[in-house]
Amino acid sequence: TAPKAAEPPAWQPRITALICNWCTYAGADMAGTTRRAYPASVRAVRVPCTGRIDPLVILKAFEQGADGVVVSGCHPGDCHYVQGNYFARRRFAMFRSLVEFLGLDARRLHFAWVSASEGTKWSQLVEDVTSAVREAGPIGDWGGAKRAASLPALPDVPEAPRRQPPAAEQDAVSAHLRALATRLLEEKQVAAVVGYTPGPLPGSMVPAFATTADEAAALGWSERCYNDLVVYAPTARKKWGKVAIVVKRCDAGAASGLLRESQIPKGDVTLIGVSCPGVWEDGRLALKCYDCKGEVPGLCDWTVTPAGAQPGAVASGATRAVAADPRDAQVAFLESLPAHQRWAFWMDAFERCLRCYGCRAVCPLCYCQTCVADKNQPQWVPTSIDAEGNLIWNVTRAFHLVGRCGGCDECARVCPADVRLDLLNHKLWTEVKTRFGAAYFDDPAQPAPLATFRPDDAQEFIR
Repeated sequence: TAPKAAEPPAWQPRITALICNWCTYAGADMAGTTRRAYPASVRAVRVPCTGRIDPLVILKAFEQGADGVVVSGCHPGDCHYVQGNYFARRRFAMFRSLVEFLGLDARRLHFAWVSASEGTKWSQLVEDVTSAVREAGPIGDWGGAKRAASLPALPDVPEAPRRQPPAAEQDAVSAHLRALATRLLEEKQVAAVVGYTPGPLPGSMVPAFATTADEAAALGWSERCYNDLVVYAPTARKKWGKVAIVVKRCDAGAASGLLRESQIPKGDVTLIGVSCPGVWEDGRLALKCYDCKGEVPGLCDWTVTPAGAQPGAVASGATRAVAADPRDAQVAFLESLPAHQRWAFWMDAFERCLRCYGCRAVCPLCYCQTCVADKNQPQWVPTSIDAEGNLIWNVTRAFHLVGRCGGCDECARVCPADVRLDLLNHKLWTEVKTRFGAAYFDDPAQPAPLATFRPDDAQEFIR
């Protein structure tokens, strides 16, 4: 009789373990010296501290074929670098929230605290993680989408809760803004004013840089002033010295972020806050304006309203009807979908990405001289315009803005592929507010949420 054919070996997952040199690595070594048996599916990568693990490393592990990733280090309070794992805990919480919102199977990503004396816990952790990843199956083409018969459609946006402002009101604000800009330039309080001026298309408004009284006379204001002018603050300051910048309520977070991160000295920038009626495009109110009262940001040096220009942040006095932010319902809808449908939705969106980096160009908080997407030693973000490269770029961009995004939504507005980048930013800010009690704020003295910690931060996702 013919010999019986050998059965193919059972599939074994490939799991990358990013582990702390001082605790978990020693705990794994203890598991070996005490002859604790556990699956050989884990490839350990020893790092100095979990606080040094950039979530981009986790993305690269998946990109290079890992079916699962586990991150482990010292218990809070036992870090050899005092606070490293406290900062890591906040970063991991937000990264986990981001990738789960995208639809990554939660069984593929795990976090744990394992001390040097917990060899038994390490072996049990490896068994549990291996079992979970084996249940999830091979990751396959992780940057591609498992195409559904039809992609989910986001809920419709309700009608705008307030009318467009009358022309007389906008004309009054424009006149007071021009008078203030002229005064600041003539009195040499500033060397330039960054504002808006009528554009080439009827009714359009574009950024303008006024350095003389004649140029200041061309400034204006309307519901078409979309651009977040704070993006010009660092370069304008270097070119002219002290500058004044016109800001809306939604621009204040970016200005606060640049001040907090020492990108612009407070003494070199004068902020002119404008009572904003909301920005409109094609007869529709921008989503970010639904729940905004249009008040002047609290960190402004001047306030311009239809009644005039006054020093300091003075309440606008205008009553603005507000409504629920439509993005809350859209985020909730995506979260209600099964993970594979969320993954299909976002991979379809990222597949349209042209890698034009328009989102990076308009973001005031993207100020690195060399972006991680442009580095090639090492090549963290693939340069190819494909599923994997686009996924890593968009996830990296979103995570770098956690707790820093000002909510101006310029990234989504300028995206030629209509990728809903604003939903990613909105989801992460909602998570930041829920977990850490932080929100959009105007006080540059407050630390960014991921630049601080509390010893009692929630860690329900960590074993």
